[in-house]
Amino acid sequence: MNPQVPQGTLNRVRCSIVVPSFSNLNITAAYMGKSMATITFDESPWVDQIQTATGTVSSPEPYVMATINVGILRTQSLAQSWMTQAQSTGVIGDVTIHSDTASFSAIPLTNVVIKSFDPGAFDGVDPVSKLVLRGVFYINNNLWKL
Repeated sequence: MNPQVPQGTLNRVRCSIVVPSFSNLNITAAYMGKSMATITFDESPWVDQIQTATGTVSSPEPYVMATINVGILRTQSLAQSWMTQAQSTGVIGDVTIHSDTASFSAIPLTNVVIKSFDPGAFDGVDPVSKLVLRGVFYINNNLWKL
């Protein structure tokens, strides 16, 4: 019997990056290149398993580092706003990235910094400036319940 599980829908214009402390730096789909934005978490384990003589002891991390990569259209003033922000201070604060589906929760990061900003090729065919943000993603929240 086929369970007919609904597969859902992706929304190509839903992705956004929200910067509460600097709302002029918010990035919506209309300001992004075709590849939009991605978020990746460092490869470090979210829970360490410390080996013992007969097994392991689990040691959950309270946070992991996360990186957001986004292609901003250099043909619009938002890319220049990010360049100006980097010249002033690369410390951004809180940032939330929203995915391409309402079924996947927004991911909040804290202590976000501008890791790098690449204006891109000035060749008349690639309109994207590459912005890399890096910050803290809190995990294993039950650790704080004593």
